[in-house]
Amino acid sequence: MRQACPDSSVPPVNPGRPSVPVDPTLLDDLQWRGLLAHSTDPDALRAALGERSVRFYVGFDPTAPSLHMGHLVQVMTARRLQDGGHTPYLLVGGATGMIGDPRDSGERTLNTADTVGEWTARVRGQLEPFLSFAGDNAATMVNNLDWTDGLSVIDFLRDVGKHFPVNRMLARDTVKRRLESGISYTEFSYVLLQSLDFLTLHREHGVDLQFGGSDQWGNLTAGAELVRRTTGDTVHAFATPLMTKADGTKYGKTEGGALWLDPEMLSPYAFHQFWLNVEDEKVGELLRVFTFLSREEIEALESRHAEKPFLREAQKTLADAVTTFVHGAEETEQAKAAAGALFGGGDLTALSPATLAAALREAGVASVERGDGLPTVGDLFVSTGLVKSRSEARRTVTEGGAYLNNVRVDDAEATVTDADLLGGSWLVLRRGKKKFAGVEVR
Repeated sequence: MRQACPDSSVPPVNPGRPSVPVDPTLLDDLQWRGLLAHSTDPDALRAALGERSVRFYVGFDPTAPSLHMGHLVQVMTARRLQDGGHTPYLLVGGATGMIGDPRDSGERTLNTADTVGEWTARVRGQLEPFLSFAGDNAATMVNNLDWTDGLSVIDFLRDVGKHFPVNRMLARDTVKRRLESGISYTEFSYVLLQSLDFLTLHREHGVDLQFGGSDQWGNLTAGAELVRRTTGDTVHAFATPLMTKADGTKYGKTEGGALWLDPEMLSPYAFHQFWLNVEDEKVGELLRVFTFLSREEIEALESRHAEKPFLREAQKTLADAVTTFVHGAEETEQAKAAAGALFGGGDLTALSPATLAAALREAGVASVERGDGLPTVGDLFVSTGLVKSRSEARRTVTEGGAYLNNVRVDDAEATVTDADLLGGSWLVLRRGKKKFAGVEVR
């Protein structure tokens, strides 16, 4: 049973490490899964991870109210490291979230302290279920606002800024790309704050490893270098690759925007559908990164998928595994039941109103005002676009291809009743086997 996360304002811990057994094959598994895009010293990292329980950290800036797919790579990598015997520190950047790492697209809009504080709490809450906060290698949640809030500008410039040659900061890829369009000193200095995080966690908690996405590689190596310059210690860093589609564009977008982990921002049904529809060329890669299936299980699944890709067994396995990890087994079953029921393969009345509403909104919904009464079935087929005219609606009904809530309709002029409304306000219309639409009766 996972324990609740302790408060972030924990006192510094003894840097002595518990004698936790470690998995000597962990780095090999990370490499096989394609999770090591860069590392500071692969041999030294292998030796460290294979010999003792390493304290590591990964950071999450609250620049939005929810984590998304890109963060999930880091969450699952942290879980792999913890399962391998290593000790996680999850940093939610209440300070760095006030600034934001430089982006290629341009200067960020600065959020208020209240907004960042609210998002920090939300992100903390999202992270808590994914790792264990009990045991010898229990996870710890920290907030970099705790050690930067009272730091003076003079001390920051003397103790941190002194170790950063400007020519090296200018050589960072993102900075170089932003020089022409413009970059503020605020975003230019972000690397100093993230490096201070590594130094602080190393000094106060014995953290020797940081990882993040490959777009963070410059920040990761800068932090390791700051630790070396100020303490003389050698620490480690590695970067995971960015997830891209077969055409080279970034993953992480749905029709409605980012692939958020918050169910209020993206329903578990839509989340499940995203993974269910990934390309055949990429499903093996995504199984390695986003599931905890073994190498043998994944390779066997890939072999079956290569023989019969039309069965989409690999995508179904991927969708079920990731949705269960993020939202739980019950939501996964609801998402699968909703998909089946919408196409006539299940009981629509068995779905929760929230799941039904999310599934229908994902597919497209027509809104109907109740007015003086409820409309006819034929009118609904026209208003949803399933047919172009009332005459086509009547013909579809006559031919046996019209369904209301998965029940065949035999009269296009029949009026919908309150008893037909699912969850009090929803109707599901289907034409044939593959075309369906939702109706919300207001």
